[in-house]
Amino acid sequence: MSSSQPSVSIVVPVRNEADNIAPLVEEITAALDGRWAYEIIYVNDGSTDATGERLAQIMKQRGNLRQLRHAKSGGQSAAVRSGVRAARGAIVATLDGDGQNNPAFLPDLIAAVEKGANVGLAAGQRVGRKDTGFKKFQSRVANKVRNAILQDGTRDTGCGLKAFRREVFLMMPYFDGLHRFLPALMRREGFDIAYVDVIDRPRHSGVSNYGFFDRLWIGIMDLAGVWWLIRRKKPTPEATEVEA
Repeated sequence: MSSSQPSVSIVVPVRNEADNIAPLVEEITAALDGRWAYEIIYVNDGSTDATGERLAQIMKQRGNLRQLRHAKSGGQSAAVRSGVRAARGAIVATLDGDGQNNPAFLPDLIAAVEKGANVGLAAGQRVGRKDTGFKKFQSRVANKVRNAILQDGTRDTGCGLKAFRREVFLMMPYFDGLHRFLPALMRREGFDIAYVDVIDRPRHSGVSNYGFFDRLWIGIMDLAGVWWLIRRKKPTPEATEVEA
């Protein structure tokens, strides 16, 4: 634990993941201790199980663990946004709270943002996925359609493992589903994307609480909206201050 101002904030959106809290916190700690001054922010997205209580217990032992709570579930994008807004680190890294995202890859993602002068986002790209065949099929179709329309050069936007500059994320126009379109929106703002292959694994316990696109039509509308945003983007004129 570190009492100093964190340079890195780890944001973990969760809903009903009580049994996955302790092992994931231990893994995050093992990956980051001694490398960065960091904080872990769990965003409890309206959980109805013992998620809040488990977090409260661990917070008594770890001064760098924080919990934000949504009174009712707002979805993954809303949870990520709440965590980023509360973050004190200049770099924010995210991962899913079910244990499928291995925290051992966090250092590579954070370092990619630190070292790249114009890198706004380091995006995990899953290999060896442990999802069901239907989920993998959904993901392949969604990624191909998205890439064909937005041309964001990203094969997997659904991976929860990401790192980005906090100030850049907060520049993005917010909407539900934003986390799936970060590469396209980062490129829209003129930032580069770094890619890191990460190895997927089965969740620790429980069942999935956040899907791909909860309903197909929402995904299509989001895609159309992001396409419109990109088409409407014009170069920002350079502003020079005029002295009196």
